Amino acid sequence: MIARIERLRLTRRPLLVVLLLAACFAGQGAQAATAVVGTCMSGTSYKTITAAVAATPSGSTIYVCPGTYPEQVTITKSNLTLEGIPSGTSDAAVVVAPTSGMVANARDIVGNSVAAQIFVQNAVGVTVSHLTVDGTANGLSGCAINLEGIYFQNSSGTITDNAVRNQILGPADLGCQDGMAINVESDKETPAVTISDNSVRNYQKNGITADGLGNGNGPNVTVMGNTIIGIGATPSIAQNGIQISLGATGTVKSNYVVDDIYTGDNAASSGILIYASENLMISTNTIESTQLAIVTATDAAYGSANGATVTSNHIGGTQNFDAIDLCSNNNIAESNIIYGSTQSGIHADDTCSGPSGTGNTIERNTINEACAGILEGPSATGNTVTFNTFLNVTTTTLVGSDTCSPPEAAAIALSSSAKTPSLRPSPYRLKAR
Repeated sequence: MIARIERLRLTRRPLLVVLLLAACFAGQGAQAATAVVGTCMSGTSYKTITAAVAATPSGSTIYVCPGTYPEQVTITKSNLTLEGIPSGTSDAAVVVAPTSGMVANARDIVGNSVAAQIFVQNAVGVTVSHLTVDGTANGLSGCAINLEGIYFQNSSGTITDNAVRNQILGPADLGCQDGMAINVESDKETPAVTISDNSVRNYQKNGITADGLGNGNGPNVTVMGNTIIGIGATPSIAQNGIQISLGATGTVKSNYVVDDIYTGDNAASSGILIYASENLMISTNTIESTQLAIVTATDAAYGSANGATVTSNHIGGTQNFDAIDLCSNNNIAESNIIYGSTQSGIHADDTCSGPSGTGNTIERNTINEACAGILEGPSATGNTVTFNTFLNVTTTTLVGSDTCSPPEAAAIALSSSAKTPSLRPSPYRLKAR
């Protein structure tokens, strides 16, 4: 019996060594790597971004050489970095639509088909950096498939130093509620995403969007240092430069947003739209030439936009409506500088379902040129309005009305339509919810 036990021990020891060696080699195979797309630097090289993503494990860094890459990229690996790099006299790694056109490669959190140029799904700590993402010649028509540049779904990470442009359909389809430059969505927990220092322009619906389902889940975003340029005055679609909505949370700071103007009826464009998301911090942004610069909008069907802090923003040339529209409750609007607002500098707006327009603190703002400096709706109560500075304002504080009709010479309005309760900024895909 003793001899048998000894034999068993002897036979198991080599087997254990073999298993340990196998585990060691397997670990080596799964270790983070560095890959190169193109030939601008030494290392393991791939012809396409898709091939590099498929071949490298989680935790790897993929450097993308200057060039044009006609592909749609999907990333499901965590802690992956996708970064464009300069070489020689070029600093443009450009992801473009495939030559045959873009196709649906995802579904968003409410089930709509999406054609995304870079799609990150169910991953942690992904970085997309220093790339140009260009939706020109996407080949899509109609409203069945949503066009998106960079799309994070239920994923955390960083989107930084990119140029995202031309997520836009042809003239016949400009009324479709899609065309998103950068979109971050979550219906699982609250993944953290930083969206910083990107150049965003020529998008169709929204420049930067963070979206949940209004069920307590939604991304927690830091949106900072981005430049976002809308398509300017258009009757086709109500654009939003930045939209944080339906349970998404976070901070919007030090962005430059311009040229979101809708000339049609029953909707409005906004620079920064907070829709059914609470306790946002909106600070030190510069917003120019929009219909509504900053809006906090409660919707009884989807949730409140209460508790926002809107501070130290610089707002100029708000056309048609208000520079800051507090269509929710218990917000703080302080130390903002506002120039040339057609209706009001700051509106305690009671026209959103909820109710709205109550319990706001409006103080230490400087408002130069507006029909009303502060506008308080008939049902707007409990607001604290103190220490504001008014310059060249027709009526410094107008109580009991949600509209102000400026003298014709001072009006910048592009349309003759008066503001009505139905003129809410239209969020992305609201009808789909």
